[in-house]
This record gives sequence, structure tokens and C-alpha cells, in this order.
Amino acid sequence: MYWCTNTVVMDDTPLILFRLDPRSGVAPYRQIVDQVRHAVSLGRLHPGDQLPSVREVVGQIPINPNTVHRAYRDLEQAGLVAGRPGVGTFIVDTASSAATPEHLKELSAELRQWIDKARASGLDEDSISALIDTTMNAGPDIFSATH
Repeated sequence: MYWCTNTVVMDDTPLILFRLDPRSGVAPYRQIVDQVRHAVSLGRLHPGDQLPSVREVVGQIPINPNTVHRAYRDLEQAGLVAGRPGVGTFIVDTASSAATPEHLKELSAELRQWIDKARASGLDEDSISALIDTTMNAGPDIFSATH
């Protein structure tokens, strides 16, 4: 599941609305960091875009302000955002995804087909996520017989 949703910017509407999944086992600050990273790599957040203030995030989701500060600090240390005192936190000019929106749409459609096939094979969401994570982080011979 992906908990980041974007909205059209009108007035002070945030570009990103955070969602927390308490069942994920992932720390809340890490979920925020990951959602910002995903939004940037998918081209949903761009250099110069402002993240919601800590107060706005606390208003969106039940979270301690210190947790949001920690997430923003981690993002800043990673060079993904820059804080401007009294102004806010902004996405910096980073190398984002080289894929075009059209290519991302095509890849998303192919991934949806694969997910449908995995579900038809009897895999649940947790098993699908585990298979994706394992495959992304392992070599090509991950399922070869070793014993």
C-alpha cells in the first residue's frame, strides 16, 4: 500500500497528505520519510515544492510533532529538503526519476497486471509486498535451490 496522496494546490492546500499505517511495523517518522522520497522519485513533488508545516502534519494525522521534526531532519540530512527558518521546508533540486510521466503510467499498469496475477495465484498483500521487497534487494538467483 502507498499512503501518500497528492492534491491540486489551491491556496494553502498541501502537495502531500501523509498517512500512517500502524500495522506496518515501520516507525512513523520513517513512513513520512519514505512517503516524501516516493513522491519525489515519482515526480509528484518537485524542487521548490513546500512540505506541510509540522503543525499541518499534526493536524492531518495523530502524530507527535517531534516525530515530524525527526522525519524532516532526516530528509534534510539526506539532502532531499532544505528548511528555511520562519518560511518552511522545501524540496531541493535533486536528481529525480528519469522516467517520463507516460513511462511511469505504463510501468504502473504493468505492475497492476502483475499484482492481479499474484493475487490470482493466492498471494495476499503481505506476501506480495514481501516478494517485491525480497526481489528488489536480492540477486537474480534468489529462489534457486540451495539445500
